[in-house]
Amino acid sequence: MQHFNTEELNTKQMYKLLTGSIIPRPIAWITTQNPETQVVNAAPFSFFSVASNVLPLISVAILRNDGKIKDSAKNLLASRQGVVHIVSEDLVEEMNKTAAQLPDTESEIDLTELTLTASHTVAVPAIKEAKIRMETTVHQYVPLADAEGNVLTDLFILRVEDFLFDESVFDQEKQYVLADKLEPIARLAGNDYTKLGEIFSLERP
Repeated sequence: MQHFNTEELNTKQMYKLLTGSIIPRPIAWITTQNPETQVVNAAPFSFFSVASNVLPLISVAILRNDGKIKDSAKNLLASRQGVVHIVSEDLVEEMNKTAAQLPDTESEIDLTELTLTASHTVAVPAIKEAKIRMETTVHQYVPLADAEGNVLTDLFILRVEDFLFDESVFDQEKQYVLADKLEPIARLAGNDYTKLGEIFSLERP
């Protein structure tokens, strides 16, 4: 076994080891809105998971760039709202375009062929082409800091207020999401992504 003590690793090494090991990771493709300028920000984040089903909570960790807060985190803190979309194969190229780093006065949506549509409960517009989207509000915010108190990551626990599913990926009778129809994309390390692949079942003991 290769052994690394994290005290001896730099930030780049730790990022590579974490993102290369914790795979595949689902992608939270989030739209947020600056409440002052009304500019809609869109960006993908793969430090993303479910946090609770008693309350419908999901977690998204938004890493800072050299200590600078990202627009998505800034907007979530200001408006307390956002829309989380799931990335499917047909939208992966458009998603990748929104990973561009733009000034907060510009919208990543303008780099794409995507269409914005009004949400049901939150004021933030959603990406119409996404087959699954969740309208969310900020349930809890946790700034993750180092020993000196410098914030490294903005961790958001988001409460889902509305689920929206395209009919093509949802079994209405059984209330199931049809993963094979959704064809979700997951994040690996570097510039790599992966498709769903083979699905198999195991009964729990």
